[in-house]
Parts: sequence; C-alpha cells; structure tokens
Amino acid sequence: MAIENVATTLSVMGGKWKPLILCQLFKKPRRFTELIETISGVTPKVLTQQLRELEQDGLVQRTVLQVMPAHVEYRMTDYGETLCPVLRTMAQWGEDHERRLEATEVPE
Repeated sequence: MAIENVATTLSVMGGKWKPLILCQLFKKPRRFTELIETISGVTPKVLTQQLRELEQDGLVQRTVLQVMPAHVEYRMTDYGETLCPVLRTMAQWGEDHERRLEATEVPE
C-alpha cells in the first residue's frame, strides 16, 4: 500500500463532511436543503465549500433545475461513483468498530 496514494485519496474525499456528503449522494440526487437536513451539524457555509470542492474534483455534478423558484440539485458523477466501494468499506468498518466498543464496555 503506497502512502502517497492514500494521501491523494484523503485530499479528495477526506475530512469530516465530504464522506457524509458523498454517502447521501450515493443514495440519490439531493437538493442543498436536503443535504443540510440529512447531515447533522454541517453549516450552509461549510456544505457549500465542500460541495464546490467535490464538484471541482469531478465527483459531484451541480445542476440548476428550471423551476420557480430555482433549485439546485447535486448528484454523483460516474467518476464519483467509483468511490462507492471505499465508502461501503468505511461504513462496514465503522459498524464493526461500534460493535467491538459495545462488547468491551464495562457495565456500571
């Protein structure tokens, strides 16, 4: 495993919010307000910044919907979809880790 490749991956999808944004967009395209509602704790400013970075990296596509009032929808690109196995592995590891922590908790 090359550390440089891991660093490259983390530079694109690392941080607190990007994996959570990507997980929500893997499920279905979402509007900005839906992302705010489904990702607990993210501020509009941070979400905007993270979405712009994901768009610049070619992982997310931003589309202005032709409705009144105008809405913006975000969806995964085909290239972004290639991260799905990585996020599934992360989710599985997180679930296993939570179970491990629960099994080692000392009852009061």
